[in-house]
Amino acid sequence: MNAVLEAVNYLEPDVPGQLPWHDVQLIIADADSVKGYGFLVDDADAFDIEIVRWPAQSWRPVDADTGDEGGTVEGIFHSEWVGDVLRGRNEAVDGDYVLGWSCNPEDANEQSQAKVERVLLWHMNYHPDGGQLFYPVDGRPFVVPAALPGDDLSLDKIVALWCDGSQGLYIHPNIWHEGVFPTTREQSFRDKQGRVHARVSCNIAQEFGVFLNVPLVIPV
Repeated sequence: MNAVLEAVNYLEPDVPGQLPWHDVQLIIADADSVKGYGFLVDDADAFDIEIVRWPAQSWRPVDADTGDEGGTVEGIFHSEWVGDVLRGRNEAVDGDYVLGWSCNPEDANEQSQAKVERVLLWHMNYHPDGGQLFYPVDGRPFVVPAALPGDDLSLDKIVALWCDGSQGLYIHPNIWHEGVFPTTREQSFRDKQGRVHARVSCNIAQEFGVFLNVPLVIPV
């Protein structure tokens, strides 16, 4: 009997109220450090998103002029701290998410105005059908967690790319990531991605028993 797949409930994450934290390495994004993950982008309008052809079922190939015609979709990705809770809203795919917290979820206060220096991340995903571009509307720094392709995700493979806001960040298809994280309490980003929007997920909290401690501030 085939298992019944259920959609991830991003607004009510299925995680414990408290877990150990796994520190994620913060890497300053430049042309060299983002190789393999994607590219830094100067002009969002001129940048083309990679679209992956539909995979063949067996030895008969997909016709060369088919299987990659879904195109792209665009919109604004809003990232906003509601107290200690980081919320994301992606207009491009009509997505609404709890991305993480600045403290353990059981201690999170939606009325807090404390300075945020981290995101405790519970989930990552990748898109096998196409790449994705995050481009800051206001030119302020931002952070994107990432890991190289492969379903055997492990904690040591996960990094956080700190971008200075002067360019956008494009990630290739199959790159593990999550929504874009602001370094202030609220930021918006142009989002361009594959219209099919296939998503493969990993509940980090369930699989590894930790929250990912993703820093938002460069150490001095």
